Amino acid sequence: MVTKVNAMMQRLRPLAPLVLMLVFPVLGSIYQLVNHPNDRVYSLVTQADLAIPFIKYFALPYGVWIFYIYACLVYLFFKDRNLYYRGIILYTVCAMTCYGIYLVFQTTVPRPVVTGSDPFSELVRFIYKRDQPYNCFPSIHCFSSYMVMRLFLTSKARSRMIMILVSTMSILIIASTQFVKQHVLWDAVAAIAMVEIYHLVIYVLPGAHRSREKVRQQKELQA
Repeated sequence: MVTKVNAMMQRLRPLAPLVLMLVFPVLGSIYQLVNHPNDRVYSLVTQADLAIPFIKYFALPYGVWIFYIYACLVYLFFKDRNLYYRGIILYTVCAMTCYGIYLVFQTTVPRPVVTGSDPFSELVRFIYKRDQPYNCFPSIHCFSSYMVMRLFLTSKARSRMIMILVSTMSILIIASTQFVKQHVLWDAVAAIAMVEIYHLVIYVLPGAHRSREKVRQQKELQA
């Protein structure tokens, strides 16, 4: 019996890093703590936002968002482990940044009245009931969807078909935040900018510094 257990543990050991994905329910619990209005709530609605129509069908890509993020990270776990770790780190840092902003700069988005009884209308109502109209700037849906698309763009495991699927799904989710009136344009812009800033600070600049140091050391050895 002990031998069988040990053998099973040996087979499961390579999957141990998947435990890092438990950070998602932890972050989700923190999100609920800040998903309420503060003493002052701001609006970032622009004329461009008012011109965007409400389209209930976009509730579908909006609703499957977290499962899409999970699927992308699990795929990277098996195909490109370094980018899997990068995705976990970026998501955690960006999410915690969002929570900090929500605490001091709470924004809201006006929602339309949904009157239909079809499945898409019911899904919109479910989304509205589950998620209060706060915690908008930056958008978690937008930063995470853009993040996985960006990760796949630099992945050694990418293929034309994978990139088409990931890019299409990420763009649909980002668009859905606008068409189901959960976010405004500034929420999406800030989310994308946040990913780019953290990617630059955490990975690009340190990588460039290490490269310069390596070149300097090689020159010193050749001198």
